Amino acid sequence: MPFALPIWVTNLGPSTRAVAYASIMDSFHFVNGQLHAESVPLAQIAERFGTPTFVYSSATIRDHVRKLQVAYAPLKARICFAVKACPNLSVLRLLAQSGCGMDVVSGGELYRALLAGVQPEQIVFAGVGKSTDELRAALGDHSALFPPPSADQPSFTQLPARPIGCINVESEQELGQIAEIARSMQIRANCALRINPDVAAGGHKHISTGGHDSKFGIPIEQAGPIIRRFASDKHIALTGLHVHIGSSITSPAPFVQATQRLLQLITALASPGANGEPAVAIKSLDLGGGFGADYQTGDAPAASVFAEHLIPLLAPFVALGLAITIEPGRMIVANAGVLLTRVRTTKQSGPSKFIVLDSGMNHLIRPALYEAFHFIWPTSVSPQHEPPRRSADLSLPGLERCEVVGPICESGDYFARGRLLPPISPGELLGIFAAGAYAMSMASRYNSHPLPAEVIVDGSDVWLARSRETLADLVSHEHGSGVRI
Repeated sequence: MPFALPIWVTNLGPSTRAVAYASIMDSFHFVNGQLHAESVPLAQIAERFGTPTFVYSSATIRDHVRKLQVAYAPLKARICFAVKACPNLSVLRLLAQSGCGMDVVSGGELYRALLAGVQPEQIVFAGVGKSTDELRAALGDHSALFPPPSADQPSFTQLPARPIGCINVESEQELGQIAEIARSMQIRANCALRINPDVAAGGHKHISTGGHDSKFGIPIEQAGPIIRRFASDKHIALTGLHVHIGSSITSPAPFVQATQRLLQLITALASPGANGEPAVAIKSLDLGGGFGADYQTGDAPAASVFAEHLIPLLAPFVALGLAITIEPGRMIVANAGVLLTRVRTTKQSGPSKFIVLDSGMNHLIRPALYEAFHFIWPTSVSPQHEPPRRSADLSLPGLERCEVVGPICESGDYFARGRLLPPISPGELLGIFAAGAYAMSMASRYNSHPLPAEVIVDGSDVWLARSRETLADLVSHEHGSGVRI
């Protein structure tokens, strides 16, 4: 039985006029100078839940899933959401209800996916360093990994104990490890070999994963012999290929290049090897994710643009029985989230005006880690300051150049440098946009700051998806007097 979240729901009422949820980017918009999530003013959310708080739009999530489903319908592609982008259980349940499977990279993410009600067959498991316990759990043995029952958590025995759809394997050594585990469990493991196609892509060197020097995958020139060696293994069904070349990719070209190389490998494997090795029929191809999102208006192409370039390549293989999987994360949830934060203080230091918020790199590390752009704007503005688009350089009257920083004791704790903003005073609310992906999932308790709350908006309903941590939560697992072992 899937775990039912104990969530709090309220109706905060409609906005002052009807709202249409047809935005290309998301359902966050200004109504009479007040920033809304769908029908709910963010100021009301801050009043009820405090700050900092992540606010997610259900309409935006459903809209992006629908666009992906329509775009890839000719390929009958399976859409597996990349859990690492936003692992909140309520978000995962919403995605599962919208028809998504899950792409997981740890035992913890596998546990979350199963708790959210995703069937094991709709889960794929990637990751370069899977443990033995994680692999056993992926093959249906939860006893070594998942927690025992408690008052508010189900026992692992209440979760589906069947093998997941596919393990995306990163090395020949891991294949041997899986074969040994599967043999001990008397099952056959469904696997795909992750291929490194030597295609560089991604918005930053830390999120480019398909180049020749990446830690991920098998170099494509080594893949054929490995696949042929395991073709006759009784406990490994190595009939799939997997690739993931990077993140925040805004051009179809790298996907086309990587796909072409994998299709060439599939074609080569369909014939016997040069030394008489058996032919191997590849039955599935997982193209990974990495599709970009609109951090600024117009940053990323629509899902249909990527699909239009990939469908002509893949359709002939799909007609012969090849199953296609994609693993979008950022494209679905980035624009679905706003980090709602309050100004603690402002100060002038030489030529720079500093805006100090109650949230920092501990809640949204992307600007510090990747020099990533996030649009930032007050949630309440005069008509002249309603932003016509989301951009680093808006030509509006009366803007001031500001340094937007957090309270963390690090020089790198900033959200924006030299950003043009309307006049801002202590106590004002700001929204940091496109914070639905790789924000809360990468958040920390650095400087002993508790983790923020997470809230989901669905029309005029508001769901508490995660309670704000307290100071007591920070030390709940620590033993101040010491524990002898």
